[in-house]
Amino acid sequence: MYKNILVPHAGTSAGDKALKHAVHIAKNNSSEILILHVVESLQKPPTFALSGTESKALAREFKKAAKQSLINRKKEMERKAEFYKSENIIIKSKVVTGYADEVITKYIKKQKFDLIVMAKRKKLSGIKRLLSLGSVSRKIVEIGKCPVLLIDA
Repeated sequence: MYKNILVPHAGTSAGDKALKHAVHIAKNNSSEILILHVVESLQKPPTFALSGTESKALAREFKKAAKQSLINRKKEMERKAEFYKSENIIIKSKVVTGYADEVITKYIKKQKFDLIVMAKRKKLSGIKRLLSLGSVSRKIVEIGKCPVLLIDA
């Protein structure tokens, strides 16, 4: 029934919990899983008080840090995928840079998934609850063209 499962993973324990659910479903359906992790771009600080040389050096350091962050996340997601391959699960990982909601919705629109399994944000109260209305999980549910399983972390 579910041949292609997308697991957007934020690198959190909640994401690990969602991945475990996806693996359980995949075992029973001979499904393939794609773990998708999105690294948001680092925001560069203002450089107006720096000299040209200092500004360029800072830009180089930010570029290096962003590249290293991407490498670290790729290794982390690959380890997660490798862990479940021993259970005869076809599982791949993909790490990209961008805004999580935009990247995930793009993947959903371009590729055919039968199920999306993801963690939802912890339950909030008060004003924080209002701010969470634009969360990634909510946007995915709204645009999803397939069932979305939200795992309560």
